[in-house]
Amino acid sequence: MGSGCLKVTKYFLFLFNLLFLILGAVILGFGIWILADKTSFISVLQNSSPSVRTGAYILVGVGSLTMLMGFLGCLGAVNEIRCLLGLYFTCLMMILITQVAAGLVIYFQQEELKGELSRIVEKLIGDYDPVNGEDKNLQDAWDYVQKQLTCCGWNGAEEWEKNPILINKSMTAYPCSCSNSSKDAEENTGFCTLDVVVNETATHANWPVHRQGCVDGVQDWLKDNLGIILGVCTGVAVVELLGMILSISLCKNIHSEDYTKVPKS
Repeated sequence: MGSGCLKVTKYFLFLFNLLFLILGAVILGFGIWILADKTSFISVLQNSSPSVRTGAYILVGVGSLTMLMGFLGCLGAVNEIRCLLGLYFTCLMMILITQVAAGLVIYFQQEELKGELSRIVEKLIGDYDPVNGEDKNLQDAWDYVQKQLTCCGWNGAEEWEKNPILINKSMTAYPCSCSNSSKDAEENTGFCTLDVVVNETATHANWPVHRQGCVDGVQDWLKDNLGIILGVCTGVAVVELLGMILSISLCKNIHSEDYTKVPKS
């Protein structure tokens, strides 16, 4: 193939790797956001589930590696270094296979992930204690979720009846973040007390709280964010495929160009 085709392939590969570098930075930023976030449901997940925190570190690692691959691809394309392009092609193929495998694992373990979410929230509600400073960030995150999604508990307000503090108070208190009463509008955390005195043990039916659980709202929230993740990963995968095609093509073109320059005996 001519030198013109070689130049076109080289510059296209450079542009794709520049995009690859940017997408790697996005993945890296998303992983850092998961680790740093303290005000949304992701905070509850990453503090309660080691797998979520591990996943965030994996995203940071993949994002860093993706940026490195983008840099190597740009360098190999501009300087026409065959061994660097070969290394770039091999790394891209390994990353792509890993991404596909991870996607399949997540897809086929959806029910297990839902079950884990349910167990995390149930434990959080059962251990909820406003004076417990050790878990304050985690509890504040769940209060934030209930307040923002106007919900109570994972499947319903009745799950709060398992909390030992509320049991000791004969259910005459309720979580303020669940309240649908205007008088509790400024209370975002802790427990509020019933205005009407109940002669016997109260139940969640006596509480002025939202009746729907948070499961639907949280799942919608996760689906929205999952769409962003999948969109980014799909974009990265497309760039990876194009990068693999262009890198192997450039390698062959460089070989052909070098071969034609060998003096004939």
